[in-house]
Amino acid sequence: MTHPDHLSDDDTATLRQIRRRDPDIDRLTRHVRAFAAMMTGRHGDRLDNWITHVEHDSLPSLASFARNLRRDYDAVRNGLSMPCNSGPVEGSINRIILWNQFCQVCARLSSSVGHWRCAGVSGTARPRACSS
Repeated sequence: MTHPDHLSDDDTATLRQIRRRDPDIDRLTRHVRAFAAMMTGRHGDRLDNWITHVEHDSLPSLASFARNLRRDYDAVRNGLSMPCNSGPVEGSINRIILWNQFCQVCARLSSSVGHWRCAGVSGTARPRACSS
């Protein structure tokens, strides 16, 4: 998502025209920008107010997103407030999950073809569990 101040003049004019024509897009743009300001400015204290405004709007997908934020409210608020986050840990967990899925596919292919051998992903070493 590009910061509004970094849009080209043409993109700014196009977005302005679209927002004038469609009130839903105009409201969506305001909500998304407010959320982006919370993220970049570490304003987790604004989260409850943002969720309430979004839930009372008539944009069902965004309201659903806001309701889901309430499920893990403390973690979301801390993530929007604190300078450190668990991004590197989440990245490692996602990499492990992807590797696990890859190994499961290799195991299925190996059993169906009989001689299939798994290749490493992105040059990473293949764990023993994936070798056939």
